[in-house]
Amino acid sequence: MEMTMCFPLLLLICSLSTAQLQSDNDIVPHHAESQEGEPTNVSEHQQTFPQDIHAVLREMSASLAEQRVETRHLQRENEAQAAKLRELELQKTEMDTLKLQQQAQTAKLELQKTELEKQKTELEKQNIEGEKQKIEGEKQKTELEKQKTELEKQKTEGDKLKQQLQEQAAELITVKARSTVTENQVEALKRDGEVKQVAFSASLSASDSTTIGPFNTETNLVFTYVFSNIGNAYNPNTGFFIAPVRGAYHFEFYVHGHGDPSHPSGAVLFKNGERICIAYEHQPSGSAKSSNGATLLLEVGDVVVLRLWQNSRIHDNLNHHSTFSGHLLFTM
Repeated sequence: MEMTMCFPLLLLICSLSTAQLQSDNDIVPHHAESQEGEPTNVSEHQQTFPQDIHAVLREMSASLAEQRVETRHLQRENEAQAAKLRELELQKTEMDTLKLQQQAQTAKLELQKTELEKQKTELEKQNIEGEKQKIEGEKQKTELEKQKTELEKQKTEGDKLKQQLQEQAAELITVKARSTVTENQVEALKRDGEVKQVAFSASLSASDSTTIGPFNTETNLVFTYVFSNIGNAYNPNTGFFIAPVRGAYHFEFYVHGHGDPSHPSGAVLFKNGERICIAYEHQPSGSAKSSNGATLLLEVGDVVVLRLWQNSRIHDNLNHHSTFSGHLLFTM
């Protein structure tokens, strides 16, 4: 802008200087004609004006150069400021875009927040309903626990009574069996003297597949399939062996059972209600067989029987896996 103003000013100065120069040139001849005696002063006056004009021009050229330099500097600053303004405009545009995106995200978040609030309210309702159902369930569970406890007590009492009845029945059967030695047997023993041949062997099942147990208490086993019964001392209807003569007797028994994770297989040999020995085996799969035996001194009428071990099972079929045997070794 300053450079544009300097050009008209410079032209004006040059015009004025030229006009003054012409005016002076016009005036000089008249003086020469009227004053012929002063030619030297007029020549000096004509030489002074061009020198002043050249000095002014040099100063103006120097000033113009400075103004050009300053103008270039200002132009560079303006370009830098324009670049900064463009950058600021770009940043402002980006900020506006980000602001719009933020507003959109805020609106979306508000919608999500509203939806979450609805879901939260629904969940709270469901939780309240669930708490009510839980409380009701706890009440029912407590009532069931009470009923279960009562049933367990009744069951325990019933098992105790059942066990006592079974024990009493076993004792009665034993006593009855010991008293079954009839007068005819006594008379026969008296006539025959000492019986010297007594032996028996029997299987639990005649032919069918049979599994007995489990029971809460020990239960008498009846071996119904008789291989031999010399002397008829074994009763296949009751499972009792009753000693017909005083002497030493040897007994053996074999117990077979299928593998089961909860129930073993086992049986106990009893003499007059007294526990003698046990055969026992427990494995979770397959099948298992256990055995045992004992030699006993028996009096006339003593009873020997096998009982199933409590909470266990015994199995037999046509292959006769489970057997009970005994024989008289010698009389005494």
